[in-house]
Amino acid sequence: MMKTNRLLVAAALATAIGASIAGVLGDTNMTAPITSQAKVPFLHGLSAGAVAGHSELASLERADEWINSPPLTASALRGKVVLIDFWTYTCINWLRTLPYVRAWEEKYRDQGLVVIGVHSPEFSFEKDLNNVRRAAKDLGVDYPIAVDSDHAIWRAFNNQYWPALYFIDSQGHVRHHHFGEGSYEQSEKIIQELLAEAGAVGFDRELVSVHARGIEVAADWDSLKSPENYLGYDRTQNLASGGKLVLGEPRIYEVPARLSLNEWGLSGSWTARKETAVLNKPNGRIAYRFHARDLHLVMGPAATGTSVRFRVLIDGKPPATVHGIDVDEKGEGVVTEQRLYQLIRQPKPIVDRQFEIEFLDSDVEVFAFTFG
Repeated sequence: MMKTNRLLVAAALATAIGASIAGVLGDTNMTAPITSQAKVPFLHGLSAGAVAGHSELASLERADEWINSPPLTASALRGKVVLIDFWTYTCINWLRTLPYVRAWEEKYRDQGLVVIGVHSPEFSFEKDLNNVRRAAKDLGVDYPIAVDSDHAIWRAFNNQYWPALYFIDSQGHVRHHHFGEGSYEQSEKIIQELLAEAGAVGFDRELVSVHARGIEVAADWDSLKSPENYLGYDRTQNLASGGKLVLGEPRIYEVPARLSLNEWGLSGSWTARKETAVLNKPNGRIAYRFHARDLHLVMGPAATGTSVRFRVLIDGKPPATVHGIDVDEKGEGVVTEQRLYQLIRQPKPIVDRQFEIEFLDSDVEVFAFTFG
């Protein structure tokens, strides 16, 4: 997911390179990201931007847990082409790349490709192994997953973004990387060239055809004018409800009569925490002025096993045909688990709209708005 400020919205939306973890981990002494080379000839040798050596792949031994596979090691992967996919399950940018990663894994696994999803969490609840297992099952991620809750593998790769792809040849060298969405044809050609170098023959060179559905559909970049925004104390921007959030104390907030584009407001009794805002009493609301085809909200019940009912309005009315997959035409839905919820998907023409969500029950945690 992207981390931007108001002055960088246009540039960030255009490049779509995914979200930096700098604000999550603090000072980790990581080097600045190197722009991914967009040419297949890069495969013929290590450029100045490539990472040499085997330390990155060896870091898989530091995984907290493995899902869908016994532990994989650098020595066991020798002779295989490896695609490392850094992800976190609430990241909309990663979710939109998933259909391609799935398709590559299915098409090339018998030719020697091993796809490893390294789950490096952004939010605290994404460190819960049960949450990761559930998300992997729900999203159809059935290739090996290295659970990287302490970001040990992340740091070994000097990674800074979700999603991030690292292409590793059969000798264990990182030969290419790509940050964010897009460049799918180039990425698949790189996989094919690495497989050919490793001795694979006879595989179909025709590129995969992906028909994404639901939340995995590519963003409407031409219409997107709203960047991601966090709702916790540490990273929120553009709050219009009386200035800054108050950390750690219940407070009554009010939504102003008018919101400008990309401003948001709270109504009711909320307690702001570092990465979330928590509703203390029923019937609290959030309003957001946005410009995008899709609107998503990362949220969940404050207590495992509970649920929170909500109702959505768009420009003061039930969403009807522009409702997202987690809402019905009346705008009604239920928060049952900690994940990303799609609340609005609208057809063109895309214009500024005012979104509102009212929670009919208390004890919901809201983390971030993302758009598409």
